[in-house]
Amino acid sequence: MKTRFFDPTRRELLAGLAAGLGTGLGASAAGLVASSAAPALTAQLSLQARPQTLALRPGQPATPIWELAAISHIGNVRLKRGDHCEVVFRNNLPVPLAPAWYGLNGPAAADPLRGRAPAPPGATETSIISVPSAGTLLADFRLFEDVLTRPARPLPVIAQEANAGAVDRDEVLLIEEWRLRPDGTALPPGRAPKDATPLYTLNGQTSFELSAAAGERLRLRLINGSQRTVLAIKLENHDVRVMAMDGQPAEPFPARNGALVLAPGGRADAIVDAASSAPILLHDGKEAHQIGSLAVSGRLERRAPLLPPQPLPSNDLPDKLDLRGALRFDVALGAADAGWARCADFSRSSAPAFRAKPGRTVVLALKNTGPVTIVFHLHGHHFRLLDKLDDGWKPYWLDTLAIEPGQTQRIAFAATASGQWLIESVVTDWAAPRLVRWYGVE
Repeated sequence: MKTRFFDPTRRELLAGLAAGLGTGLGASAAGLVASSAAPALTAQLSLQARPQTLALRPGQPATPIWELAAISHIGNVRLKRGDHCEVVFRNNLPVPLAPAWYGLNGPAAADPLRGRAPAPPGATETSIISVPSAGTLLADFRLFEDVLTRPARPLPVIAQEANAGAVDRDEVLLIEEWRLRPDGTALPPGRAPKDATPLYTLNGQTSFELSAAAGERLRLRLINGSQRTVLAIKLENHDVRVMAMDGQPAEPFPARNGALVLAPGGRADAIVDAASSAPILLHDGKEAHQIGSLAVSGRLERRAPLLPPQPLPSNDLPDKLDLRGALRFDVALGAADAGWARCADFSRSSAPAFRAKPGRTVVLALKNTGPVTIVFHLHGHHFRLLDKLDDGWKPYWLDTLAIEPGQTQRIAFAATASGQWLIESVVTDWAAPRLVRWYGVE
């Protein structure tokens, strides 16, 4: 029996971003500070960039890939808001790399391209990350995709709230996209796919099953770990209530038709009360795929019925933004004459996209003049997606946004994190390069 799936057009799928489902991508070394200046340590994390294999073809040899792994943790990496964590990074790959952190905001003495050189092969480096906010984060070295000869996996990181409300389970669901050649090897992004075919995995599996009891309340941390494709993810026959976007609490809202639209790197935290077994579906703008399932058996008995989920604790981002007094800048995404460069060609002496003084509100008009959707990521800050009339904003924060061809989207943020930060622009095409610029809050 064929599973019935929601049927958005690609335009409808992307319009969900602007209309209320949001997205989030971000690669940032935000929060990294030199060890000598760090406060007292409250956590430790040992990371390795290393070779790995992944079973992507049933009955066939595993596919060689690269990954960022936490060798100091069993299961998901969990930190706490307010932690000062010593990070020991070992580069066991044959190219220079540095981990970048998606979703961490705050002072940064060492950004992967602005402030420090990547670690050479075989090197070990120690740094401190400050965790100013709770939320779903992503540690990743794929910013350096120009030198990667194999596709790579990021590492989800959970920064826990002191009081996040009552849930029975807290689960990470990492969706990833691969391009498999006929010989079983996988192609990194930024190269023409030619005869490679797309494949999607959930938590590294081609057929993933999440078990639960009826009545069990789940917090699902959905991550679009692909690098080029905007995805819609749906759990059929369930109410999905969105609690956070890109690692920042949102005013809770129901996902449209139970589906969440996420740009590459986007994260969404959702509350689901398990009711019955259901497929976990994915739509990539072209066709639907079943990438997993929720398997429900038994029932969780409770003394009292569950109350509606309450908003997550604030991470102390500003309640209001001064749009009237904002600094305003136009940013042409990916334009060849606008100062964008591949990561391998990035120069620290290049001109900034814009500069702002700390404390100012910044409004960016992000313009996609090309024929293909472009994904924009802002390092160092989260932003509000402004309404078309520039008189309000969506009820969530983002660090990444997908902009359709020929469209302009306006975003606003409070420039609170001093430093020099990256911005990213990448076309939703597997062969397209990742481009970067920088901006200053000085």
